[in-house]
Amino acid sequence: MAAMEQIKAAVIGVGYLGRFHAQKYAQSPRCRLEAVVDERPEAREQVAAEVGTRALADYRELLGKVQAVSVVTPTPAHFAIARDFLIAGAHVLVEKPITETPREALELIELAARRGRVLQVGHLERFNSAILAAEPYLRAPRFVECHRLAPYKERGTDVNVVLDLMIHDIDLVQTIVGAPVLTIDAVGTPVFSDAIDIANARIRFANGCVVNATASRVSLKTERKMRLFEDDAYLSLDLQQKILTLIRKRESAAPGALPVSIEEQSLEQGDALKAEIEAFLESIRTGKPPVVSGEDGLMALETAMRITEQVNESLAARQLMGRGAHG
Repeated sequence: MAAMEQIKAAVIGVGYLGRFHAQKYAQSPRCRLEAVVDERPEAREQVAAEVGTRALADYRELLGKVQAVSVVTPTPAHFAIARDFLIAGAHVLVEKPITETPREALELIELAARRGRVLQVGHLERFNSAILAAEPYLRAPRFVECHRLAPYKERGTDVNVVLDLMIHDIDLVQTIVGAPVLTIDAVGTPVFSDAIDIANARIRFANGCVVNATASRVSLKTERKMRLFEDDAYLSLDLQQKILTLIRKRESAAPGALPVSIEEQSLEQGDALKAEIEAFLESIRTGKPPVVSGEDGLMALETAMRITEQVNESLAARQLMGRGAHG
């Protein structure tokens, strides 16, 4: 692609998150936002007016006319839209979870490979400044604890809390640990929706690392924290406030002094979505593999689905026991 040639882009689905995608494309000098697409007239017209582009009701009008798209629709629509654009020769950034099923994800991965197109998945926390700052210290975690808590919102409840929130931490720990998942033990329950609203999973990896992840969308506060324990260090990451605390063993400490050093870094808030979209455009321009590949999205989805299955099984067993107690 010529150095100064602008990439023609579009955003499919301009609800809460899609609107921000549209803003970032509109602001990027690397691309031209050709259109935003949404079935809801008020949503597409409002965002199109905000960013100065066309509003369309049907994404198929853009097939073969744009080079890059963000797919920010509800999850059930991801597969068909991403597939159609890949077939038409466009590069695709698809929000997480990549698709509803691993089979669909695999089809998109194979299609992108055959067409030589970028398929990037919107696991936004990879671009979080606290995660990026922690990378030099992440060697071989033995134990990881994740808490991702949020108040209840109707938005996002097209999927359960594991696929909505916990999947962020699943992607992060699978990337950090870099070993296959061995066993999963998970529990959870619906609270306000018909799907699982709070869940806990204990994930054991083949290299011995254990991860304990909790996700809730029925909390009074918002929290995104990760704690990683290594043989000689402890890292505490506040992904929301962007604070990294590093506690390390000292080789030699003065008598009576703590045998550890404590460093705290408050980081710039940064703009993770802007960084994600710029990385996507960079991959298109240079041919470099995306930061978050389709394979990464598939791995996170597979683990999230295993956790969901376990939670559903434990719920069914509990209901059966309850019926037995009353029978």
